[in-house]
Amino acid sequence: MTRVIPPEGTAAAAAAPVETRPAALLLPWTEELEDDAPPGPAFRWVQLGMAIVCMAAIANLQYGWTLFVDPISNRFGWSHAAIQTAFAVFALLQTWSVPMEGYLVDRYGPRPMVLAGGLLCATGWVMNAFVDSLPLLYLAAAVTGIGAGAVYGTCVGTALKWFPDRRGLAVGLVTAAFGAGSALTLIPITDVIANRGFEAAFLWFGLGQGLLVMALALGLEDPNRLLPQLAAPPQPSPHVPQSQRDFTPAETLRQPVFWVMYLMFVLVAAGGLVATAQLVPIARAFGIGDSPVAIAGLVLPALTFALALDRVLNGVTRVFFGLVSDRIGREETMVIAFSLEALAILALYDLGAHPLGFVLLTGALFFCWGEIYTLFPVTCADTFGSRYAAANAGLLYTAKGVASLAVPVSSAIVAATHDWHGVFLAAGVMTAVAALLAWFVLRPLRRKLLTA
Repeated sequence: MTRVIPPEGTAAAAAAPVETRPAALLLPWTEELEDDAPPGPAFRWVQLGMAIVCMAAIANLQYGWTLFVDPISNRFGWSHAAIQTAFAVFALLQTWSVPMEGYLVDRYGPRPMVLAGGLLCATGWVMNAFVDSLPLLYLAAAVTGIGAGAVYGTCVGTALKWFPDRRGLAVGLVTAAFGAGSALTLIPITDVIANRGFEAAFLWFGLGQGLLVMALALGLEDPNRLLPQLAAPPQPSPHVPQSQRDFTPAETLRQPVFWVMYLMFVLVAAGGLVATAQLVPIARAFGIGDSPVAIAGLVLPALTFALALDRVLNGVTRVFFGLVSDRIGREETMVIAFSLEALAILALYDLGAHPLGFVLLTGALFFCWGEIYTLFPVTCADTFGSRYAAANAGLLYTAKGVASLAVPVSSAIVAATHDWHGVFLAAGVMTAVAALLAWFVLRPLRRKLLTA
């Protein structure tokens, strides 16, 4: 695009508008969006790609933390419980800050929130590089958690808005990047910790991840403003009923269907969180953690194999079931996934004492559980509209925080009974109840609201 600048002192120069935007902070196409033809159909895929990279860049904040626990303990002599309190602070603020951050995204667009989130993520890990006390470690975790929530909530909200026709696929790709993004840097972080110390790993990767997110944030555009201007605006999928109006967060909270989804989210998330958080003690209780398992020529200890499958299947399932839900419907997909998960949980107790059974059934459990981070936000956006999708999905995402309370409860039950039977039975029943709610309660309530 070429602009003709009139000579100084002419009437044309006097009438020319003054450019007041900080052009240096904008990517080249941002000016063209205002002056040229509407963006083409590929533009929203570019936006999705940037959101995916942002999510992968913050994955280490959650999934890479385990690499630092032992080095920090060895350096300062702090207990693992004290160090893991920092992770609890991170998870709490990452979850519960999303509704407010989503509200700001809906109001001001994704760019300022991801910029702020990237800055906070970098600041938190840089602070970790200089910690010398537990309070400072907890403060750094709080800063990092708020930043991660800003990036997570914005990227999910962006995917929900740009793709009303393929929400399941789009959100699945974004959330899968968060689940699997750490795979690219786990080995480099481990090497830096071994050779330079955990302080260097926090500093270098914190700065690198944060700066990458901030750079990508400069190219993010507001789908609320630009989606109607696309050369060929996407149409909602005929297989997925969607709301014809946009509910504000306050209106969403007054709808019974929202609380049905919230209850279902808690029921399903609780079982999966217990399985992922307690996988090591479960394997120890079965006495098969170090037993070798051979699958497709690969031989690994049962626990190692199960943990590896968690990383892979927990990401794959978010894309797979998201795509399926775009084709057959949200509630139909929920019934299939939740029913399979309930069966996997109950079968794990009976067959998990066999090493191969433990690996296969935990893999099935993870595959049928991780999809909740796709299915619930897309169902929420289908039900309550796109305009406030980030804030509404953020409200629903707090159910993960409620469900996480099941982890200490499960530990208390096992400590009192010295047996995992009660925990497996409760988790299986809760997931089965969620499957029934999806078909017999959520489906008719959503149909009634969408046709009102």
